[in-house]
Amino acid sequence: MQHLAIVYHSAHGHTAHIAHHVLDGARGVPGILAELIRAEDLAQAPDRLQRYDGIILGSPTYLGGVSGPFKTFMDTTGRLWKTQQLKNKLAAGFTVSSLPAGDKQSTLLSMWVFAMQHGMVWVGNPILPEQHAGVPYDEAANRLGSWSGLMAQAGHGAPADAFAPGDVKTARMFGRHFAQTLLRLGGVAAAEQSGEEVAA
Repeated sequence: MQHLAIVYHSAHGHTAHIAHHVLDGARGVPGILAELIRAEDLAQAPDRLQRYDGIILGSPTYLGGVSGPFKTFMDTTGRLWKTQQLKNKLAAGFTVSSLPAGDKQSTLLSMWVFAMQHGMVWVGNPILPEQHAGVPYDEAANRLGSWSGLMAQAGHGAPADAFAPGDVKTARMFGRHFAQTLLRLGGVAAAEQSGEEVAA
């Protein structure tokens, strides 16, 4: 079994809604144990991250970056960085904003830099935008066209579950892809540790 944590902050419920769909996608993959952890809870005990093989990071985009509580969580991992306790773990990221762009890329980049400083291995979002294949825009997977991570959009002041169907579908696909990647690379690592040859 591979253990996966989805670490997120959500002020108004939108990022939490997407996090739950990412979780559902990951849990649909046999051999994966996945759970949600609020960033503000993990900030009190960042050492918990060591028990996971993969970590998906999730934050709303506020003024072009992660939220304050999420940044606080990131900062509390400094002692893990000093001893590289998260090295070689898989990482990925997702973010939500109220506008189609909203500078969400800056948020994903800050997560990527965080993961790189910890020596983690980043998993992107390889889902092709389905509107190019004729799927209606709101129903299309990866309709916002992000490959560095998952992006989703909820209108300003909208209910927490007011997402386009395509964003929900993308969240599930994103979680499933990360979990499948974690299993594949986890199997390679286990074989290497046991001294077995891994086929190229």
